[in-house]
Amino acid sequence: MKSKSDQARIKANFSQAKVLVIDDSDDHWLLIKKAMQACLSEVTAVRAATTDEALDWLKEWQTQEWELPKLIIQDLYVPKRENGWALLRAIKEMPAPLNQIPIVMLSSSTSSYDIMHAYKLGVSSYLTKPGSYEEWIAYFQEVRTYWWETVSLPPLQFSV
Repeated sequence: MKSKSDQARIKANFSQAKVLVIDDSDDHWLLIKKAMQACLSEVTAVRAATTDEALDWLKEWQTQEWELPKLIIQDLYVPKRENGWALLRAIKEMPAPLNQIPIVMLSSSTSSYDIMHAYKLGVSSYLTKPGSYEEWIAYFQEVRTYWWETVSLPPLQFSV
């Protein structure tokens, strides 16, 4: 049974919860969206299909703290790996609190270089993309358990 403080933390994590999903694959987006609806129905998923679109969303939300996503899920290949690295650097160079949003790198790459480089550039987690819909469901159930029910997400507020 969860304590009152655990319940309060979980409630805070789900409050106005939004995830920015950066993935250029329409097929993966459909799988992600469907799996998120099944496992994280309280969370709004917003898709950016390009790096420019992702940066536009973040810039738009820059002055609207109630719009900030609690988590960013970013594909490394958008569409090329170099684009993914450039986007990750650009997000990490943005002003607070945008640069403090946890980023989960989601990629088909299992290269040890990609994994180490992603962490070096500041991702919170690196996950390999699942292969089947059942694996996507299991993946997003784990995302729910870890990112919404276990960790304490920072309150993202702008300093004045």
